[in-house]
Amino acid sequence: MAESDKAGRNASPLHLLSDGVNKVTEGALFASLLVLVGVTFLQVVFRFFFTALTWSEELSSFLLVWVSLLGTAVAFKRGSHIAVTFVLDRLGPLARRLVQTLVALLGLAFFGIVVWYGGVMMGSEASQVTPAMGLSMRWIYLMYPIAGVIIVLHIVDSLVAVWQKEA
Repeated sequence: MAESDKAGRNASPLHLLSDGVNKVTEGALFASLLVLVGVTFLQVVFRFFFTALTWSEELSSFLLVWVSLLGTAVAFKRGSHIAVTFVLDRLGPLARRLVQTLVALLGLAFFGIVVWYGGVMMGSEASQVTPAMGLSMRWIYLMYPIAGVIIVLHIVDSLVAVWQKEA
């Protein structure tokens, strides 16, 4: 929860949007993890006792990437990524805000590239299909723009919060 919420002030529409998107993301992450565990369990059981499922390894791989990207988005929202803050903690309020802004801008640039090239890959690989499931790779590469947009939203929200804090 943002500090502005704790202080009793009204949250901005951007913050409310970021919170809402994060709740949906957490739900999708939980569901995806359940499916990943279930498919992996079935893969082991069928491989050991029956005929191997031809699609399970492919689906598990795609789900693992999807879960990793969703987990990254949730971690951005929660501020859970590893950070080295010993220098930041020693800076004054303005310098701290400037460094946090620089870091946020670098993050926005990186995830903007992820969104852009994810879209490019969706277009260029649309005619390719996955070997076992026969899905268009467009649907597989869609995970990159989705996760990137969610992360960009969370970074912008955190950047706004940095500059709304009292000095």
